[in-house]
Amino acid sequence: MKRKAEDEPTEEPLKKKPSRGLNGSSHFREGLLQQAGEYHDQYLISEPYQHGVIQNLLDSQLLRKVRTEIQDNLSFTPKETDIYKIHQSGDLANLDGLEDSSLKRLPSLLTLRDALYSPAFRDFLSTVTDSGPLSGNKTDMAINVYTPSCHLLCHDDVIGSRRVSYILYLTDPDRPWKPEWGGALRLYTTIAHKAKDGKEIKIPNPDYSVSIPPAFNQLSFFAVQPGESFHDVEEVYAKQKDSKEADDENAEARVRMAISGWYHIPQQGEDGFVKGLEESLAERSSLQQLQGNGDQYDKPLAAVRQYDNNGSRREEGEEKTGGEDEDPLTEKDLEFLLKYMAPTYLTPDTLESVSATFGDECSISLEEFLSLKFSTSLKANIEKQESEILPSTSEDIEKAGPWGVARPPHKHRFLYQQASGAESAGDSVDSPIQELLGNLLPSQAFRKWLQLATGLTLSSHDFLARRFRRGKDYTLATGYTGDESQLEIILSITPSSGWSGDEDPGVKDGNSAAKQAEIAAESNDKELSKEQVPNAEEGKDKEPPKDQVPSIEDGKDKEPPKDQVPDAEEGKDKQPAKDQIPDTEEAGFGGYIAYMASDDADDASSNTGSNDGVEVPLDLSTGGRASKPSTQKPKPILNKADPAVYQAATDEEDDGVLFSMQPSWNTLGLVLRDKGVMRFTKYVSCKARGDRWDVLGECGVIFGDDGNDGSSGVEDDKEEDEEAERLVSSQRPDLTFEHEESETEIESSESD
Repeated sequence: MKRKAEDEPTEEPLKKKPSRGLNGSSHFREGLLQQAGEYHDQYLISEPYQHGVIQNLLDSQLLRKVRTEIQDNLSFTPKETDIYKIHQSGDLANLDGLEDSSLKRLPSLLTLRDALYSPAFRDFLSTVTDSGPLSGNKTDMAINVYTPSCHLLCHDDVIGSRRVSYILYLTDPDRPWKPEWGGALRLYTTIAHKAKDGKEIKIPNPDYSVSIPPAFNQLSFFAVQPGESFHDVEEVYAKQKDSKEADDENAEARVRMAISGWYHIPQQGEDGFVKGLEESLAERSSLQQLQGNGDQYDKPLAAVRQYDNNGSRREEGEEKTGGEDEDPLTEKDLEFLLKYMAPTYLTPDTLESVSATFGDECSISLEEFLSLKFSTSLKANIEKQESEILPSTSEDIEKAGPWGVARPPHKHRFLYQQASGAESAGDSVDSPIQELLGNLLPSQAFRKWLQLATGLTLSSHDFLARRFRRGKDYTLATGYTGDESQLEIILSITPSSGWSGDEDPGVKDGNSAAKQAEIAAESNDKELSKEQVPNAEEGKDKEPPKDQVPSIEDGKDKEPPKDQVPDAEEGKDKQPAKDQIPDTEEAGFGGYIAYMASDDADDASSNTGSNDGVEVPLDLSTGGRASKPSTQKPKPILNKADPAVYQAATDEEDDGVLFSMQPSWNTLGLVLRDKGVMRFTKYVSCKARGDRWDVLGECGVIFGDDGNDGSSGVEDDKEEDEEAERLVSSQRPDLTFEHEESETEIESSESD
């Protein structure tokens, strides 16, 4: 409870001085502001784009005091989106809103803010960067703390009126930061392309070219340039278990604390203000470019193929030669599918259960989907590849083998394979992954199975094998832009364990129908994969804390109103920052795929996120949530929001997550995705036990005039069910069928 004014100490209140009129030069290193010309010369020749680094920017004693005040008095909010994971204070511009009783506990921080936005330093920075006048009225800065696993992915900082970006490091002055701890500011080169309209578009390379490690009292800065100033912040790496470094034993050793912010163009009433300039800059932002012609330079490009009624495939745009083939699975189809799929998923009872669940939920997860024989071969192939060291650059990776590198990095980065084409030429494919891409997934037999399992009529397909490397790969959130919903297939084939953060995830020995049938069918002593991660117990969905202004710590957790600084409560024990920042050592490793609802269908045509990203629930980010299907019935979600902002949720509200899958072994996910629904794959932390592997498929759906998909779904006629069972039994006489009144359990199973 805040103390009343009459209970406050009677000492003279600390007067707040407006930062706009301060000179501030006395707080900087002696002689620094007279060296603008030297720093300007260095700035002009810097690569890959113009940037600057200044060591020992300020009086070190001032910065030490700032660090102490932050640790003793400010609280931080853990935040995670598709693009970053950090702990953040509120906007330090709102320090002026503190009452004197609180402000007196942050005198050095206030002095630092005023010095950074003083006329003297703004003039210095403007001269160094050739940026033109910088605003002193619009301050924009926050304290960001990166602990192990925290990161910020590639973006260009182009939002609104930003003109210069900067980072001032407050790392431990007595334990110098080591480059191998990560946390570096990394800059990306770009390649210029000429669009069809003659405009130049710059696309960043997938690999960074310059790395600037943190250092106490170091300022890194650059002018914000649309489509050019691409950068990221390297993950802060967790301590290795076998590390013997003395510094590593200290809890604060790998805490990357920094003040990050921007200088903006002059605002109305300031010298240098230009009417309409801010709107003009917004039009040039990278978000606009992402929705334009730049997509043609993406890798991989879509490779959509149309299904044909006789099972052959046509390139997109070719006309069909006949009507859709709606025949049930034939004996030949079953013989083919049994080479790849667990036999239980081919039985009428199971298909009926799958179809019913998918019809209600518009999504479903099927565990142990691939057959034991094929999945064993596939797993051995993946583990062999993962044991081999990849080349260090994207160019060398593409030269050395079958993998391409997805780009540009402000949208996504991962390794990928598309169908090689060998299967269509009659040649044997060279790996189990290519068997999936070229044989099973695009086949007419699998198309029939998908139609029976989902009740949809499929017109086209595009399949892509993906490998997300630890410490490198991700996809940022994009919204689906098609006019009709599409079916998406995620075949998770990640052999490593522990993705939910468990040290010893153990073995999921459950009694799923697929597993029981597989054991009976194979009749051997081989065990099924032991690498599957058990579903975590699902807790309550909690709303992640909102952006908040700096709050003075009073020993209690509290969230102040937005854009208002709360008063401090006197007389309470203060917790240092190291105790306020959650321990990230036990957090999840990322790598999950998520489908999330947005709030506005009017903006659903956007196919990208933003520099700020889209917020995710805490239980999803830490791996505490099991694969979650959509709870919307019976049609796909119609979105009502800006696709760059996910719905937040309290315990009583939907958190916007429609479907999610943690990396796992041999799990198939099916999702009916509506226009505007956001999808992303979270950055894979360097501390994960392995890479994330999957196959992603996108299938076009034909809908009838009445809004239905035009398919009759699973045939429920008893005679046809018996005929299907006979066909499966003819291929697998050792497989028996049990008919029960209750619905077959598909999504998950209880452990023994």
